[in-house]
Amino acid sequence: MTIPQISVFLENKAGQLADITGILSQNQVNMRAINIAETTDYGVLRLIVDDAAKASSILLEQGFILTMTPVVGVAVPDTPGGLSKVLSVISSAEIDVEYMYSVFGQKDGQACMIFRVADSDGLSAVLERNEIRTIAGEELGLH
Repeated sequence: MTIPQISVFLENKAGQLADITGILSQNQVNMRAINIAETTDYGVLRLIVDDAAKASSILLEQGFILTMTPVVGVAVPDTPGGLSKVLSVISSAEIDVEYMYSVFGQKDGQACMIFRVADSDGLSAVLERNEIRTIAGEELGLH
């Protein structure tokens, strides 16, 4: 079970984040998670939004370069060691985590982490075998 993530490639200059969040806001697109990675010359903004198709269409119309990537949402107990347990299961299965970040808020004592791996279905199967719950887009309010 995967969640669509939008990755937007940005010039490393002031105002880029404000532009994108403003465009999404004006078009009633709600962000559920945001992450940015940067180098000297450019940045990659990763977004989980309530309507990925609408957001990507709007951002493309505005001239932004982006890709859509499947990621896996994982319920992580919001207790000491909760994330460590999940990462140990993933490591034991020899799955390489390309990157991860958290979703805004938590529910029922569970934080939600977003994982990007080469094999999303394989990760989901490993987590299920170890009784670690993946999170469906609907649980995050995604369309």
